[in-house]
Amino acid sequence: MISRETIDRVFETARVEEVIGDFVQLKRAGSNFKGLSPFSDERSPSFMVSPVKQIWKDFSSGKGGSVVTFLMEHEHFTYPEAIRYLAKKYNIEIEETEQSQEDKLEANEKESLYLVSEFAKSYFHDTLLHTEEGKAIGLTYFKERGFTNETIAKFGLGYSPETWDAFTTEALAKGYQLEFLEKTGLTIVKDDKKFDRFKGRVMFPIQSLSGRVLGFGGRILTNDKKAAKYLNSPESDIYHKSKVLYGIFHAKQAIAKQNNCYLVEGYTDVIQLHQAGIENVVASSGTALTPDQIRLINRLTKNITVLFDGDAAGLRASIRGIDLILEEGMNVKVCTFPDGDDPDSFARKNSFEDLVLYLESNAKDFIQFKASLLMNEAQNDPIKKADLIRDMVVSISKIPDRIKREIYIQETARIMDISEQVLLNTLAQLVQKDITEAGKKLKQEQQKAFEVVKSEVHTPQEKIDIIYELERKIIEILLLYGSLEADFDDYILKANEEGEMIEEKETRTVKVFQRIFLSLQEDEVELANPVFYQIYTDLINYYNQTEAFSIEQYLMQLSPEHAQIVTDILMSEEKELLHNWEAKHIYVKTKSHNVSQYVSEIIISLREYLINRLISDLMQQFNSEIPDDLEEIKTTINDYNKLKVSLTNKIGRIRSTYL
Repeated sequence: MISRETIDRVFETARVEEVIGDFVQLKRAGSNFKGLSPFSDERSPSFMVSPVKQIWKDFSSGKGGSVVTFLMEHEHFTYPEAIRYLAKKYNIEIEETEQSQEDKLEANEKESLYLVSEFAKSYFHDTLLHTEEGKAIGLTYFKERGFTNETIAKFGLGYSPETWDAFTTEALAKGYQLEFLEKTGLTIVKDDKKFDRFKGRVMFPIQSLSGRVLGFGGRILTNDKKAAKYLNSPESDIYHKSKVLYGIFHAKQAIAKQNNCYLVEGYTDVIQLHQAGIENVVASSGTALTPDQIRLINRLTKNITVLFDGDAAGLRASIRGIDLILEEGMNVKVCTFPDGDDPDSFARKNSFEDLVLYLESNAKDFIQFKASLLMNEAQNDPIKKADLIRDMVVSISKIPDRIKREIYIQETARIMDISEQVLLNTLAQLVQKDITEAGKKLKQEQQKAFEVVKSEVHTPQEKIDIIYELERKIIEILLLYGSLEADFDDYILKANEEGEMIEEKETRTVKVFQRIFLSLQEDEVELANPVFYQIYTDLINYYNQTEAFSIEQYLMQLSPEHAQIVTDILMSEEKELLHNWEAKHIYVKTKSHNVSQYVSEIIISLREYLINRLISDLMQQFNSEIPDDLEEIKTTINDYNKLKVSLTNKIGRIRSTYL
């Protein structure tokens, strides 16, 4: 178990904006940061990070919480893993006791797969560096490719021995279960026999955005024509090749900093470019580029430069990938290398300066690239040229931004020497076709929805739970402003010189949490919602025992359920910033400008609601029969109505005072 002192130090040191900034491209929005949700496919930012409160909120998915919660949600870490990740990031020494056998058994299946994969990475790396076979075959191969010791260590490169079950035997001896060795695909079980999937291969660990080992790529070094040159881990609960990019862990910071991502085909392309100084580079892990992989890059940058060698298959693959990139609203360029070269070989032959110069000089816009590539095929054939132009317009039609589409149409008209109007007409037809198909799909979905609604037409519409909303507002005030001091006006009945009872205003300066507590005590009101009641009680106790309120410290002591509710409440005000009202010259007035007014209105509204409920309960007694104490009930209702008028007048005075 990790010590309490270590956990406290991690929370005190970790900065939510720095940690999340490793995974999501954040932009300043007032005192906060905003970005695209890492939990949903979106093009408008709905993800908000508050450095002041040290919490985050994703308004598209509803998720939110502390820096630890983010790692648990995004990287599927357990709580201890998240603490360890942060401790490693901020160089904090972890104090912990050894994990018991019982704790190991309680670890969930996915965590077991991660542990097995991490062990495999260490085993293959140690085999590469510290065995005769590993050094003679695997290390020699990597050295021949020009990889330095630092690069080999950084990417965790390894070697799997040319023995049927060397890895499996070692893993079982270390206590790892065969069930998880098989589920990761590291071990193949057949007819009660166990053997290694990656026997006799150099190994490339495939890591997630946070550095967790998800799977492996293995390259065979012999000329065995029956065996595949490259072999990847099979799909598992932790490895989905269509959602993974090789090298993303080592490239993420450089991608965000350079605001560009180089996309290549192979593992060695990534490693060689990285070693040469081009660190913002990833590969699609031996698969055709997928939308999920593009969205992974989209969280870090809007710009992709596809690097391909000059072979026809590679160039064709790049064209298919271009349309997918454009469809995601991203900017794409393509850079090809001289005949006979690929990114790996070209990086080895050139200095960092020459490499950067080549990439900058030869990266073509996708329109120029497509035109130069396909014109060679069309040559003087007018039919092929027409097909080429249509192909280019199809790509342009994938772009969501209308302004960009028009600019690319102009560029295509210039390059292909064709009327811009003809291209626009073709584009309009393609876009209309997409709209029509989308409309048909929507109509089908609406028809299905209508059938559902039709079957539920008699279901009464859910009413707004007023007491829930008011109690939620009380928790919000306590969280945001509980420790603030504010001036509150009270109206006291006093006798004047003539003996008449008049209201006289008295202003008192008290802390917000004290005002709320005393007001509810005065009315003998307890919060009806059990969760809000627990949070309210905890908050009042916390304020009474602590001089300085700390959101981070408070969140640490809450259960996950309560922490989620608290985060939702804390970040509700920040949601307004996502609309960027100030850029539209609309200035939203926050509650902190008039906190005493806000507190008073909520308390009085709660009193008014409770009075209405009491009146309603009394009125119910008239529905069945005339009660014996009719006159007494009438008097009580009359008194309550007078109190309502008084409360309404108070609300008016509060507003006029603070507006």
